[in-house]
Order: sequence, then C-alpha cells, then structure tokens
Amino acid sequence: MICWQSTAIAQQDTIRQQLDSFQNAQLDKQLLKVRKLAQDREADSLKRTDLETQVARLSSTDNLQKAELMDELARLRQRDALRLTVQKKQIDSLRKVVQGFPVILLNDTLFQVFVRQGSFTAQDRALAIAGRLKEVAGRYNFRKDSVVVNATDLSADIIYGNLLLVSVSDQDALWQNTSRELLATQWRSIIVKALSDYNLETSWQVLFKESLLALLVIVVVCLIIYGVNRFFNWLRQKVLNQKGGRIQGFKLKGLELLTIDQQLTVLNFIFIVLRWLVILFVLYLALPVLFGIFPYTRDLSVTLLDYIVSPLKRIFFAIWNYIPNLITITVLIIVFRYVIKFFRYLKTEVERGRLTIPGFYSDWANPTYQIIRVLMLAFMLIVVFPYLPGSESPIFKGVSVFMGVLFTFGSAGALSNVVAGLVLTYMRAFKVGDRVKIGEVNGDVIEKTVLVTRIRTIKNELISIPNSTVMSSHTTNYSSEALSSGLIINTTVTIGYDVPWRQVHELLIAAATDTDFIERESPPFVLQTSLDDYYVSYNINAYTRRPDKQAFIYSSLHANIQDRFNKAGVEIMSPHYRAVRDGNTVTLPANYLPGDYQPPGFRVDPSRNHKRS
Repeated sequence: MICWQSTAIAQQDTIRQQLDSFQNAQLDKQLLKVRKLAQDREADSLKRTDLETQVARLSSTDNLQKAELMDELARLRQRDALRLTVQKKQIDSLRKVVQGFPVILLNDTLFQVFVRQGSFTAQDRALAIAGRLKEVAGRYNFRKDSVVVNATDLSADIIYGNLLLVSVSDQDALWQNTSRELLATQWRSIIVKALSDYNLETSWQVLFKESLLALLVIVVVCLIIYGVNRFFNWLRQKVLNQKGGRIQGFKLKGLELLTIDQQLTVLNFIFIVLRWLVILFVLYLALPVLFGIFPYTRDLSVTLLDYIVSPLKRIFFAIWNYIPNLITITVLIIVFRYVIKFFRYLKTEVERGRLTIPGFYSDWANPTYQIIRVLMLAFMLIVVFPYLPGSESPIFKGVSVFMGVLFTFGSAGALSNVVAGLVLTYMRAFKVGDRVKIGEVNGDVIEKTVLVTRIRTIKNELISIPNSTVMSSHTTNYSSEALSSGLIINTTVTIGYDVPWRQVHELLIAAATDTDFIERESPPFVLQTSLDDYYVSYNINAYTRRPDKQAFIYSSLHANIQDRFNKAGVEIMSPHYRAVRDGNTVTLPANYLPGDYQPPGFRVDPSRNHKRS
C-alpha cells in the first residue's frame, strides 16, 4: 500500500512538472510574441519618422511623390494600430501571470518594471534604477526641481541633472495600461517624493533625534532588566522565607520525592531560567525597536520581527485550520470512551454475578474486557490517525514503520508470553490462591499477569514462571476440586506379611482420623497397592478441603501412623529389615516397652551344632 502511494505521488509530481514546463513554455512563447510585436512597431516607428522627414523635405511641385509617401505612411499607421491592438490583448492576458520586478529604495517599493530594454532584462533594469536613485539620494544638495521628464520619439526619460534615472518606453506604458508621457509623469512624482523623504530621514537633525531616541530605548531596556532582576531576587527571598512552612518537600502518596532543600534548589533553578528567558525576550524585542529607528537598519528590524511574527502566524493559522479535525478527533474519542464504558459495565455485572452468560465464567470477565479495550483503542487509533497533524508526512510515516518493526522484533518473546497468558486464562487451569504444581515448582498462585505467573512455595519462596513455560509444562491443581469433592491425601506404608491386613487397615484409618484438617464426613480408606517379596504396600487415603495445608497434613499423618503402630505393637520393618531375632532388642521405641523389659540372650542349640560337626 505504501509503495503504491509513493508511486502515485511520484506520478503526480511528474505530471505537475510536465504541466509547469508546458505552461512556462507557453508563457515564453507569448512573451516572445509580445517582444516581436514591440520590435516590429519600433521598426515601423523609425520608418514612419523617416517618411515624415522625406515628406517635409519635398517641395510643393512634387505632389505625385508626396502622395505616394503619404499613402505608405497611412499604411504604416494602420499596420501599427493593428499591431498595437494585438499587443494590448497579449499583454492583458499576460498581466495576471507575469510578475514585475520592484524598484526598492529604503525598503519601500516605488514601482515595478515588466519590460526589458536592449540587453537589460526587467530585473537588471529594476536593480539599475534602484542604484541610480540611491546614488542621487545620497547627495546632500539634492533638489527635487532638478528631476525632469525629457520626451523623445521612442521614450520619455526621467533625468536628474546629467544622470538618466529611468527611460520609459511605450512597452512600459502598455504594461501599466497607460500612455508613455503619463507613466513618466507618475514615476517622476513617485521618485521625487521618495528621494525627498530619503533626504529628510538621513539629515543630521533627524539622525540626532533618532540617536537620542535610541539612547532612551537603551535606558528603558536597562531599567526593565534591572526591574526583572529585582523582582526575581524578591521572589526567591519570599520562597526561602517559606522554608518549613509552605515549602515542606514534595511527597506523593507518602513517598518523599524531594526534600526541602532539593525543592528549594529546583525552584531556584526554575527562577534562574525564567529570569534569563525574560531578559532575552526583552532584548530581542528591543533590537527591532532600535533598528527601526534608523532608516539604514529598518530592514533588520523587519527581519527580526518576522522571525517572531512569522512562526506565531504559522502556528495560529495551523491551529485555526486544524480546529475541524480537532473537533472530529474529540467526537471520536468521546464515542469510543462511552463504548468502552459500556463494556466495563458489562464486565462488572458479570464479575458480581448479576449478569450470567451461558458458557462464560465470571473469571473470564476482566481479561475479556481488557482484550476488547485494547482492540477498541487500536481501532480508535486507526480511525483517528488520518486526522492527526503531520500524518501524511513521509517522516511521520517512516517513524511509524520503524517503531512498528522495532516493536515486532523486540517483543517476540514477550508476545509469546502474552498469548500464553491469554490461553491460560481461558483454559482455567488455575486461579489466584490455588495450590498448584507446575513442573517441579509446588506452591500457591499469588499473581497472574499477561507475562508471568508468580508462585509462593511452602518455604515462602517467590518464583516467577513465564507463561510460555507454564504452557509447555504439565500443571497439577490441588485446589480446583478441593472445596466440592475434596482433595485426597495419600501415603503408602509397607508392612510385613506377619501382621494381619485387617489390623493394618484399622491402624491406618485411625491414624488418618486423628490427623487435623481431614474431613470427617468422608471416611478414610485403605488400598493394598502391591504384594511384594517381603512386605505388603498399604495406601491410606483421606479427604481434606485444605490443600494449602498439605505439608502439615502429611507430617501429622505420618506422625499419627507411627504412634498408632507403636501402640499396637506392630513393627514397621519394611522395605528391608535384617536382624538376628534371638537376643536382639525389639524395634519399638523405649516408651512403648514394659518397665521390666529385658533383652533376651542368645539361644544356641548344641544338638544342631553337634549334628553339623
């Protein structure tokens, strides 16, 4: 799409350049026609002058030759009138397109020149005329009566003494839509007034007054700067006096961001910056005033003011022209804001259980709202983007593309975690507060974010697991069915074949019943899981609704099993217990043995030994 737009823009620029070139070529052709007509008229004018001279020299007896010359002179006048009509039409059509070159004196435009003369172009003529006028204006003995108009056959010359100031031709008059003599008179009046004003403004009396005025401006600027310094010093002292009062540092929700001294330092720095900004602004405004006093530096005054006024004008007109787009953006933002508010209201109602959607769980409400919110904001940005200032700028588009590429390559891993987090949310594998086992990590879920899942282990260790890792690992949830069906706590004990299995069942069930957090409504049960070579494996199972107490439940269950078996005189001697029974002390703890218990001695059968020997 971007490539297509770039190609279209390039094609439009090419077409525009071709049209401009065509228009310039057409304009040059028309100017050549006008110039050719002017040359033909000048040639006819010279020929007509020559014929008139010949007619005047003929005697009264040469009537036949005089008649022929008079006829030819009439034809020349008729042809000149036709060419004049055509030339006027050509100039009328060009007057809206062709721009003249100004003759400037003291930053004032006196008149404009449209026509070239000889080897001088219109621009060269304007510069030459301005140079001559400046030369005359610099003369201290200037007299306006010395500026006169001298009419000739081909031009009307404006002369000062022996210096030709301007030569006004018929072509100049045609471009100004007047006659040659009248245009020369108008230009003479303008020149006389401009030279008189220049001479007056550059007189020593005026320059002396202007110097005094400039000195007054400098004094006023110095007083303003002095007043600005006094004001900021007074303001700084007032702020220092508020130390410990209104100045008590800067705190945000109990967090001290700036101490009192740091806040005073920041305020002092702000006052220094503001003071220098005000001083520089006063100086900058004073320079145009000073330059505007003297006629030689008024162009600098205009330039300095233009440096401030032009940007301000552009900013003002840019803001004014942007108001319709700003209103459109505001309306779009308000519409999207209330749409998002509507979805947030639905989310709140689903979370509180007031609104029930079949197949939609309440814990899905917040993540679904967040997804819809992000999509709505992205769609709003797409809609608003064309109305942003500079959105059509190639630089703006280039930066947007660069940021998109940078975000894509820089957040590849983060995006996988975000997607995994969304999948886990809708899988409902676990929720905050559940006791889970993810991979080799066992603990309680304390936080679920779009990037990681945080678990606190039974040893109070905080472990952050990326959501992509959670997705790739198997997850065991101990809490999902604990409240409804109960979690089965189980452990395996191996007892030898010499102990009756019914007795083992009773002892294990009794030990489980004595354990804390074991449900009484659902009685424990025992499963014999295997019959091995030396023992039987008994698996005790008991229900609990407190999966977060598994470590304590298992510890208490194991302790109760030992107590019950020891009281019943049942030895837990598996999986492998090797001992010579005759003469050995039993494996029961001492507190479970009778007080008069004595270990028996070894019993030896001499007959067996005698037989072996």
